[in-house]
Amino acid sequence: MAMIVVVIAIVVVLALILIGIYNRLVALRQTCRQGMADIDAQLRQRNDLIPNLVSTVKGYAAHEQETFEQVISARNRAAGGGGAEAEKELNGAIGKLMALGEAYPDLKASANFQSLQGELADTEDKLAAARRALNSASARYNAARESFPAVLFAGGMGFEPFAFHELAADERATVGAVPKVSF
Repeated sequence: MAMIVVVIAIVVVLALILIGIYNRLVALRQTCRQGMADIDAQLRQRNDLIPNLVSTVKGYAAHEQETFEQVISARNRAAGGGGAEAEKELNGAIGKLMALGEAYPDLKASANFQSLQGELADTEDKLAAARRALNSASARYNAARESFPAVLFAGGMGFEPFAFHELAADERATVGAVPKVSF
């Protein structure tokens, strides 16, 4: 009789441990999913700002049509799920658009342009923070998934590793290059 009670107690303890592991992994995976949703929200906000910024700049620099078309084209590809390459292209096009602000002093002084430029910078900061938060959440989830005793059960319970937000190979080369500075 005592042996049965000990076996039942061991089974109950193991079940509670398994339930605890499962619940912790679910919570951590949900945090990762929330991180992805936060990045998507910031990308959507950035994509919504771009047409307003383009229309503001168009009034001052009507002959810069090629730049406007590049920005809109890059925005459409990025909004359509073009991936890291489309995001890189969009960032380059936005940089060209912002450079027009330097070329046209009246535009640079425009309150609307300054407001949109500030909103875009704020959105880029939020996007960077969301990417860092996702990577942190991914690290916590993956560490919990791969630690003992969770590693024994995680794969069987459907908990797959969560990917980090990383630069594409071509972006990595650009970012890793030594900047050229000339005076």
